[in-house]
Amino acid sequence: MEEHKKRIIKAIRYIDNHLDADLSLEKIAEIAMYSSFHFHRIFKLITGETLQNYISRKKIEKSAFYLAAKKNLEIKEIYLDLGFSNHSVFSKTFKKYYGISPSAFRNSAPETFHKILQIESKKGQVDTVFSQYICHVENLLNWTKMNLKIEVKELPEMNLAAVMSLGIANVEPSYNVLIEWAKKKQLFPREKVKMISVYHDSFKVTPPDKVRIHACMLLDERLEEQSGLVFSETIEAGKFILGSGEFTLQDFEQCWVSLFLWMNENHYSMRKAFPFEIYHSNFKEHPEGKMIVDFCIPIH
Repeated sequence: MEEHKKRIIKAIRYIDNHLDADLSLEKIAEIAMYSSFHFHRIFKLITGETLQNYISRKKIEKSAFYLAAKKNLEIKEIYLDLGFSNHSVFSKTFKKYYGISPSAFRNSAPETFHKILQIESKKGQVDTVFSQYICHVENLLNWTKMNLKIEVKELPEMNLAAVMSLGIANVEPSYNVLIEWAKKKQLFPREKVKMISVYHDSFKVTPPDKVRIHACMLLDERLEEQSGLVFSETIEAGKFILGSGEFTLQDFEQCWVSLFLWMNENHYSMRKAFPFEIYHSNFKEHPEGKMIVDFCIPIH
């Protein structure tokens, strides 16, 4: 936990002290010693906003401080110093947050606001911000302990029948196609049939409507040839982090973030293979819409 706190603090401190520098996801993730994919998810869950939104907000808040407390600075100096390309972009972004233009804000900034900004304690403010975020982290870790059973396991090779879906909205129709195919092959319904979703794209770099997810069914033997939309897929044997529990679909994002967080906390790294979910029950058959799921991350 202490190591994780240090990473979060280091990332936020870097952002707040380098608002005029390269603040790409890759750079901040490197500072925090996470992969870009993991850091993006963890950052959003902890702060409640994306990295880009956070950076944009911090820049505008800093500009508001300069506008109110440093009247000798030209507006152009302020926005260039904070990395805005021109007045139009800066003014539009500023107005989005404060509802008025930068010049109107400067003219109307009350004396009390001016004094508050002048006596702003950098260290105190930073500590307050950090304590908020660390509270989020602790809550997340407590939620993880209560809801996710996590273990590292060697899993055997898994032979799957798969149907590709592009975008979250098409996952259920893909499973319908798969089930219809399985019925014709007399593979469904059967006792303890396992459905598996394999994620071939990251939500960080691919829009939700373009993310490639394979709707799969675990088979006893390898599928020899493609049949219509159904094709063969194999999950290679290896070491995996498994997070198991009973969840609603709304819990899935938090489960994945928790698992990636746990992976980093315990110094594992993800290998070049796709993460996946194994479903042991159907949420449609549960009164509260819950299902028993294993969330699986391939690791070295």
